Amino acid sequence: MIIGKVTGSIVSTRKNPNLIGNKFLVVEPLKCMDCNSKIVAIDNVGAGIGEVVLVACGSAARIGCDMDNSPVDAAIVGIVDDPGELE
Repeated sequence: MIIGKVTGSIVSTRKNPNLIGNKFLVVEPLKCMDCNSKIVAIDNVGAGIGEVVLVACGSAARIGCDMDNSPVDAAIVGIVDDPGELE
């Protein structure tokens, strides 16, 4: 699981039919996560730009958002209420 900050959104007019109706957000992992690249994640909880979120990756992302047959590799599964010293 990765903790990161939502920095933007992605608009895709053509996509896999299993992804229609879902929102995609760009997440930048926090420095303490030791991960240098941004992630495009499906938004499963209604997160917004500027919020600190929890991102599940791999098969956990598909299971966590109940999309077992979808091409999802990262999913936002929680919004952090108080990131405290993490930021």
